[in-house]
Amino acid sequence: MTAKDIALDLRWASAECTLPTAEQPLREAEFDALFAAAVQAIQRPDRTRLRLELIFTPANAARAAELAARENSCCSFFTFTLTVADGVMALEAQVPEQQVDVLDALQARARAAAGPA
Repeated sequence: MTAKDIALDLRWASAECTLPTAEQPLREAEFDALFAAAVQAIQRPDRTRLRLELIFTPANAARAAELAARENSCCSFFTFTLTVADGVMALEAQVPEQQVDVLDALQARARAAAGPA
């Protein structure tokens, strides 16, 4: 299976997403790039929440915040929280119970892009 096959298998755009279909792969690629460059740890505190610990840099913070804001504008069911405390930066994504499959796919993309732990 090629990287392209994996990317297609891990598509996570919800039916409720208002981002034009042609732009969805571009947004997914932006998340993949953030995940590949910055994810240090992935946690799932519960079914509806995903916590991504990111490499703490001002550029990563700005990139994560901007991407989360744009994603929330088309998929308003997401709640994103970016926190920085004690030198640790985390991006949390939370969804309603009926959107857990979208969060599952986002977690799978993060794992695939971040590589082996």
